[in-house]
Amino acid sequence: MHDTRLLPSVFLAGCGKMGTAMLEGWLSQGLRPSVILDRHDQTLPHPHRHIRQTEELPADFIPDVIVMAVKPQTSDSLLHQLTRRFAGVPVLSLMAGRTLESLSQHSFAHTGHPPAIIRAMPNTPCALGVGMTGLYAGPHVTEQQKHDCEKLAGAVGKTIWVEQESQMDIVTAVSGSGPAYVFLLAELLEKAGTDQGLPPHTARELARQTIYGAGCLLSHSTLDAAELRTRVTSPGGTTAAALNVFMAPDAWPDTVTKAIQAAVSRSEELAS
Repeated sequence: MHDTRLLPSVFLAGCGKMGTAMLEGWLSQGLRPSVILDRHDQTLPHPHRHIRQTEELPADFIPDVIVMAVKPQTSDSLLHQLTRRFAGVPVLSLMAGRTLESLSQHSFAHTGHPPAIIRAMPNTPCALGVGMTGLYAGPHVTEQQKHDCEKLAGAVGKTIWVEQESQMDIVTAVSGSGPAYVFLLAELLEKAGTDQGLPPHTARELARQTIYGAGCLLSHSTLDAAELRTRVTSPGGTTAAALNVFMAPDAWPDTVTKAIQAAVSRSEELAS
C-alpha cells in the first residue's frame, strides 16, 4: 500500500540543471523509491537511500511517472526504450518544443496504445521550491495521472494548467524564460546605480533586494500589479518621473510585447 503522503515514484531521465532542481525539491517533500538515468556519470547532489542512479534501464522497477528531462534532440531513442519497458506509465515531458504529436508519432507508435503524455514547462526558481510550472495534458491522460504529475510539479512551486497545447509556447515565453528578464532588470538597475555614482556593491544590494521585496509583495497581495504600482507612485514624484520614461508608447509597453512575441515565435519554430 502506497503512502499517500509521499510523492509518486519517478523514473527521471536526465539530471541536468532542471532535472536536478526538480529532484532536490521532490526529495525535500518525500519521494517514493525512484530511479535516475544518468549516462554522463554525474554524481547526484544529495545521495539518498531511496534513489538509485543507473546508466541502463532497470529490470526490477516500474515507476508511477516517467519524467523526461533530457535534451529534445536526443530523446527519441530513449523514449522508444522507456515506453516499451514501462508500457502504460504516463510521461511528464519537460522538453521545450516537443509537441504531443511529435512525441506520439516518433516514440509511441510501436506500443499500439494511446500515449498518456503531459507537457510541463517549469522555470529555474524550482531549485528553491518557488518555481512556476505550466502544464498541459494530452487526451489520453487519466485524472489520477494528472494528479500524480501535478503533485510532482507542485512540490517545487506553483502550477497552472492550460487548455490548449499552443498556449504552452506562451507559458514558455512568459514564465519559462521569465526569470532571465528579471535578471536583466536587476543587471540594468545595478548598472544605472553605479553610473549615477553608487559604489558597485551598494548598487548591487539595492537592486537585488528591491526586486526580491517587490516579488514578495506581488506574491502576497490580492491586488493587481497595476494597482500596486499606482500605490507607490506619488503624482509628480520621483517614481512618476521614472515611470513616464518606462511607460512611453515606444518603451516598455511596446518592447515587452515584442519580446514576448519573439519568444513565442521561437518556441513555435522549435516545435516545428
